[in-house]
Amino acid sequence: MKPDASSKTNLGYTRALVHSGLSGMRRGRDSELDGQPLSALLTRSARTGLNLALIGACAGLLGFYLSGRRRIARTVACGVAGSALGFVAGFAWKTRHLTASMGRSAFKEMGVVRDERWLDKHPIDFG
Repeated sequence: MKPDASSKTNLGYTRALVHSGLSGMRRGRDSELDGQPLSALLTRSARTGLNLALIGACAGLLGFYLSGRRRIARTVACGVAGSALGFVAGFAWKTRHLTASMGRSAFKEMGVVRDERWLDKHPIDFG
């Protein structure tokens, strides 16, 4: 079975859309970091995440002391879940500006590709 022309154009459009999205993300990252290395931002964000992970783990372990029944497995699970939730929340909060910049730039670049495709499919005849 041979691919038809529409599937080839759709594949080309999808590739162009992905490429423009990745290019926009790189542009947004570079504009937000302003020459600062990405590793420095990620390190600071991870440290904040670790602080909140410790608080989440303590909250999970607090349930161990407050409950009348001593369920070790459930306490460990709550501690791990609280720790993971705390880390993700802290990391996401510290990188929110970078993520927003990357997303805005990617959508802007993808919008250009979508507009070009729309104009190819719906040519405007002025005469």
